[in-house]
Amino acid sequence: MALPIKTFVLRYPCQAAAAAVATGRAPGFVAGVPKVSSSFSTVAAARPLSCLSSRLAGRPQCFTPAVPTTSTRASSTHVSPREAPSAPLDWNTFFDLRTKRRRVQMVFSVASGLGTGFVGSGALLAGAGEAMTEHIPLDPIVTLGFATLAFTALGWLIGPTIGSYFFWLRYHKWKTQMTIKEAEFFTRIKKHRVDPSNSSTSNPVPDFYGEKIQSVAGYRRWLKDQKAFDKKKRADFV
Repeated sequence: MALPIKTFVLRYPCQAAAAAVATGRAPGFVAGVPKVSSSFSTVAAARPLSCLSSRLAGRPQCFTPAVPTTSTRASSTHVSPREAPSAPLDWNTFFDLRTKRRRVQMVFSVASGLGTGFVGSGALLAGAGEAMTEHIPLDPIVTLGFATLAFTALGWLIGPTIGSYFFWLRYHKWKTQMTIKEAEFFTRIKKHRVDPSNSSTSNPVPDFYGEKIQSVAGYRRWLKDQKAFDKKKRADFV
């Protein structure tokens, strides 16, 4: 006995769609069911149907293939490391940068001192120091020697400025925070250092400017040295 068309469509939708295609009928019209208007059509209605055999149900089931959705992570804004705010400068990093800057300044002081001394001595030997040797009542060799030392000292004094320039080119992102930390550091040094007027040969002032401090532990050691100086001063006074 033939099954009704409605029951056939409900139980076997894939076979009904295939029969409609074979007979030339519109896919949207099966057994008197009106076709959906195109004005209300959605993306799901335009997608092709595919049948998947289910082993559990024992009958074919139709499903609509899912359309891959775009990930929201791909559209999220990405902040580059250069645009990210710099982390606050802690004291250990401050002392590390301070030590590196002093080493760079020392290297440039030595290099500029030797360079200016070499160039100055060459210029003096080439005849630039004849007028100077005539007006100074000393041996010409001694006069040229002092002039060479003067050129070397000039280069030594210029070296830290050149070294600081190249140092800040490398660590320019820390310059503002380094300046603030350095001012705070010298304020602490002035507050906790001892009075140098009571110093003596047997009890010298321990690192009056704090130049030997290279870490937080070194700063704490410096504070202990200041207290030890005060105790020794009071003991000598009593």
